[in-house]
Amino acid sequence: MSQKIIRVGDEIPLFALTDQNGKEFLIKNLIGRKKIVLFFYPKDFTPGCVREACSFRDQYDDFKNLGAEVIGISSDSLKSHQKFAEKYKLPYTLLSDTKGRVRKQFGVPKSVYGLLPGRMTYVIDEKGIVQLSFKNQFGTEKHIEQSLNLLKTQHNEIKLPN
Repeated sequence: MSQKIIRVGDEIPLFALTDQNGKEFLIKNLIGRKKIVLFFYPKDFTPGCVREACSFRDQYDDFKNLGAEVIGISSDSLKSHQKFAEKYKLPYTLLSDTKGRVRKQFGVPKSVYGLLPGRMTYVIDEKGIVQLSFKNQFGTEKHIEQSLNLLKTQHNEIKLPN
């Protein structure tokens, strides 16, 4: 049986994980309140993941100003996430998915050679519906650029009265 991959238009699965501060994080607490930029990355402290995490950090205020919360997920431990967030001054939530359960729920594929967990970014609207899914193992900056472009476009759309 093949694993379902969450795509644009799909509702995200509800999940609970532990954040870098040791607190339980429930995704349902954001649905209905904020847009979510959820990015799955392979491993704390690896060069590509540091670039990606720091790029999200550097653009974090832009995401917040567009009404979005940034959340990173990897299979690293709580302790690793604490050190990673502290070293790189990451202002957003990092979630520890040590068993890969949430990664499987989203159907995030492995990397090119199947050696590392895959890299995938989702932009999710306030209703919990995926508006963008972006997979690119090596172009980490593209994840930030694509996410911001979509949020800016949505933010700038003129809403006509009913």
